[in-house]
Amino acid sequence: MSDNVASIDQRRALRKRANFTAVVTDVISGQPIGHLGNLSANGMLLISAHPPRSEAVYQVSVSLPGLGSSAQTIEVGIQEQWHELAASPGQIWAGYRIVAIDDADAALLDAWLEQPGQS
Repeated sequence: MSDNVASIDQRRALRKRANFTAVVTDVISGQPIGHLGNLSANGMLLISAHPPRSEAVYQVSVSLPGLGSSAQTIEVGIQEQWHELAASPGQIWAGYRIVAIDDADAALLDAWLEQPGQS
């Protein structure tokens, strides 16, 4: 399969818009790297104040509400795929591919994606 076809297939994954404020935090530095725009089983869109390094890999955590009595935090490895200036001044949109996730966090992510809501 060509890279273009694989890329299109990844984009077909159900993307669910974050209808809540979720800060995505770099686990290594402890610093926030952006706010979650949308999330799928394969990747995420972050809205940030600063552009990421091209193709950079980050270990991040994000809390997902609605998976029990309190929000559940998942940790994933992501790699930057693209970024561009957003329509709002001072904002960058960046697309990331999930490159590492453990089984327990993948199950939580799948459960969150299956909940009713915007997609």
